[in-house]
Amino acid sequence: MANATSIFHTGLTVSSLDSAIRFYVEGLGLVLRHRQTQDNEYTCALVGYDHARLHIAQLQFPDQPPPPSGHVIELVEYERPVGGRQLTENCDAGAMHLAFAVDDIHEIARRLQDMGATFLSPPVEITAGINRGGFACYLRDPDGVTLELLQQAPPPGRTAADAPASAP
Repeated sequence: MANATSIFHTGLTVSSLDSAIRFYVEGLGLVLRHRQTQDNEYTCALVGYDHARLHIAQLQFPDQPPPPSGHVIELVEYERPVGGRQLTENCDAGAMHLAFAVDDIHEIARRLQDMGATFLSPPVEITAGINRGGFACYLRDPDGVTLELLQQAPPPGRTAADAPASAP
């Protein structure tokens, strides 16, 4: 029996490629690997739209070996056809989220909030399970994609009791 062997990449459809690149690069620290426009027969057949034209950016983590695709996130802006915005609730079947391991959740949360993220929860201390002692939060990027930030352990010298009150 044939099986999936790895995640090749995760694709996110965005309203503005430039804005999304800024959010993921400046906000989360990813690195822009490659940028391209796809306007060909293969792409139209793949995405199921005649005359599709897509602008794509591939992002990777700095100093990390990439997956087989060479990138971990693919940002896709459709020039043709023009899409709308659909927001799902976390409890809706088909909803998804993308979780990022971070080294300082409070700093990154403040930065992402300043860049237009909407937080579903502030960073909360994880009090049970294998990530106990860390922090986590859910947010939506400026296009409404649900993201999770997970800090597995507090940075040196920080505990839940002294977390900044100004964090989202």
